[in-house]
Amino acid sequence: MCSFLLVSLNIDAILEEVTIRQRRKILEEMVRGKGLSEAYTATLRRLKAQKGNKLILGQKVLMWVPHSERPLLVEELCHAMGVEMGSVEMDLENIPALRTLLASCLGLVTVEVSSSTVRLVHFTLKEHLSSDPTLFHNPHSEIADACLTYLNFEGVRDLSPHLDSPPSEMPLLEYASCFWGKHARRCATENTKILALRLLDRFDERGSARLLLLHHNKDRNPCPYFYRVSSGPTRFAGLHSVAFFGIAEILTAVLDMKEWDVNTSDSAECTALAWAAARGHEEVVRMLLEQDGVDPNKADLVVRTPLSWAAECGHEQVVRVLLERENVDPNKFWLECGKTPLGLAARHGHQRIVEMLLERGDIDPSRVSRKYRRTPLSWAAVLGHEEIVKILLKREDVDPNQAAGKYRRTPLSSAASCGHIGVVKVLLGRQDVDPNLTDSYDDRTPLLWALEGGMRKW
Repeated sequence: MCSFLLVSLNIDAILEEVTIRQRRKILEEMVRGKGLSEAYTATLRRLKAQKGNKLILGQKVLMWVPHSERPLLVEELCHAMGVEMGSVEMDLENIPALRTLLASCLGLVTVEVSSSTVRLVHFTLKEHLSSDPTLFHNPHSEIADACLTYLNFEGVRDLSPHLDSPPSEMPLLEYASCFWGKHARRCATENTKILALRLLDRFDERGSARLLLLHHNKDRNPCPYFYRVSSGPTRFAGLHSVAFFGIAEILTAVLDMKEWDVNTSDSAECTALAWAAARGHEEVVRMLLEQDGVDPNKADLVVRTPLSWAAECGHEQVVRVLLERENVDPNKFWLECGKTPLGLAARHGHQRIVEMLLERGDIDPSRVSRKYRRTPLSWAAVLGHEEIVKILLKREDVDPNQAAGKYRRTPLSSAASCGHIGVVKVLLGRQDVDPNLTDSYDDRTPLLWALEGGMRKW
């Protein structure tokens, strides 16, 4: 593969020789003595020797492809190359053809036929490009500026705020809507801020706001999801968008842009603080908490607080920042499942967050979740989080025999039924743990649960 790539990158140099013997000689030298790095350097030297727009196009393609947040479709990249900074509308005649785009890169970029995406010719090229400081100055700010310019085009701004998918004639719209903020967070220039503020003004009326939320909803990661997507308005304002992406520099400008109600919520009743907390943006969380009148306990439609989201997602620093506020309620239930922040942290194995929550004097370590009827200790036991079990058992207000769950099992029965040997040993090491307690559902002991449910692990 590497030999073939070396030949393909140096085909022009081979063809410059006038005899078969000379061509064979240079080919053998390339395969025997030159590595890919030398071939990349030689190709980039030829690329930089191109004149006019071919050079500009080749460099832009080599900037976008390795720095994009996901593989770009052919149509997306072609439209990205056609964005002219400072323009107010897309000029279709400025979009390069794929053949021209690839030719400008001299073989360093290729198309993956099966997915119609554009990629570098070899994975080692990305590292080589990053080592050349003369190629790109601020790639992420340039990409962010291109995305924002696209989103600010008059035709894009006039789109319906109820979009379910981008129009076919605007193939870059989805990528620009979903990822401009990630690029801006890495590097935001003054021009980026200006373009962002223009987009974020009346952002809830933009189709790009809905596309961002729909894309986020598809991931369904443990984070606020737009489960109330409907034909109605998103109410996802510019303040929410900046918190979503965690762009502290732009947040300052957005807060100065107008007088915001920092507790304003989107259609799922998520505040900007909830989005920032759930996505782990510590600096933005701090900035929002400093705003007058902010409510750190304001919950969304299913009564998830910022602390609840941060605890479940494992964002230790955000949890720490929130717990510094004395008025933060660490015991507030998530309505749908009834889990407290401590229950969520215990369930997901976030040991340090469990410790931080337990340091609060107003924490209830044995509160039972409403739907599953489990305590934090029960969650840790049934899921095998041995260290968290040890931490919880140090508390005098935690009952190691408290039955929980649909079948009213003790922590020992729960751990035994799932074959969590380490947790069982920890519990049996306690003198106050009764190994003969039966569950109230069908009178099974921990030993019977071990034999029936966890025997293959014993």
